[in-house]
Amino acid sequence: MYYQIIQQCIENLKCLEIWLEKAEAHAAAKKFDVNILMQSRLTPDMHGFIYQVTSACDYVKAAAARLAGETPPKHPDTEMTIEEARARIEKTIAYAESMKEAQFEGAAERMITVPWLPGKRIKGDDYLRQIIIPNVYFHLTTAYNILRHNGVDVGKMDYLGNLNIVDA
Repeated sequence: MYYQIIQQCIENLKCLEIWLEKAEAHAAAKKFDVNILMQSRLTPDMHGFIYQVTSACDYVKAAAARLAGETPPKHPDTEMTIEEARARIEKTIAYAESMKEAQFEGAAERMITVPWLPGKRIKGDDYLRQIIIPNVYFHLTTAYNILRHNGVDVGKMDYLGNLNIVDA
């Protein structure tokens, strides 16, 4: 199950790449610099789009690493442009895709240490359900909403991505 959830997170990041393409098309059609959208936010007291992208990526790479018993790679949060956001997504996808299903054996019971809870640990199953899944979807949904708020033509199917639907 853990491997499959990481694979789903990878698919979600691939959807985010499509949203970036749509943001570029929107900016080109409206004749403005797409990088303006990278700092856009829904309200003054929230983080901007680029933060949502890097945070979603961070949770995916952390889940892949920690649930497999590894330390996540460090990626400095220096992204400012759409090209840098795309590179961050691609780097995260490549890392998560490098994980093999066998590496997640025992993930449910594995004790996970997270940097923002010094001296504390959480079981892998709880880490995935209580921290990773809600945070990945929170940051992806917020990024999606920022783009929608700014007129980018993304819809529910862009959020869901490829569905494995077959004829009845």
